[in-house]
Formats: sequence, C-alpha cells, structure tokens
Amino acid sequence: MKATIWHNPRCSKSREALALLEAAPGVDVTVREYLKNPPSREELAALYARAGMTPAQGLRRGEAIAKELGLATATDDAILDAMVAHPILIERPLVETDKGVRLGRPPEAIREIL
Repeated sequence: MKATIWHNPRCSKSREALALLEAAPGVDVTVREYLKNPPSREELAALYARAGMTPAQGLRRGEAIAKELGLATATDDAILDAMVAHPILIERPLVETDKGVRLGRPPEAIREIL
C-alpha cells in the first residue's frame, strides 16, 4: 500500500504519524514536506473532500497569520486561498492512501486508512 504524509518535521504529531507509517508492514511511504512543496488550491480542496473535512476544519487557527487575516469567520474559499499563500495554515499531518485521507490528530487516526 502507498501512503503519502503531508509532513512538517518540526511538528511532534507529524513525526509520530510518520513513525507509525514507517512501522506499518507493507506501507510504502512518500513524505511531502508541504512547507517546501506547497499544494495547489485544487490539490488541497480534493484532499479535504476525500477526508470529509471542510477547509475550516483543516485550518491551524492558532497561527498568527490566521488571526491577522481574520480566518476564524472566513469562507472555505478564502481559507483555501490563504492556505495556498501561507501553507503554515494547513493542519498536519494529513495522510493519504487509496482508502482515504485522515488528519493525524491524534496520530492513531491514520490507522483507519491503512
């Protein structure tokens, strides 16, 4: 099985999810450091749709830029635009397999798609 993790190596939850994936037998892991290789708006929208999440649910609300941009009450379209412009706003880790997409908070949540 192939799995892609949208990863930030500075995030402890992201590191935990990556370790879980690497320890899972038969899982071929691709690491996408989304801060270095940001997603397009279309990729991000598709990822959230597969996860059954709204962009608002995938927003890191505590980031200073989220507050600066007033994203707490923004539309999903505005949030997606902000995430593309400022990938730090993307909550992590997101893990994608053929079985779906899960936000790894807690990291154990990704077991559902392995």
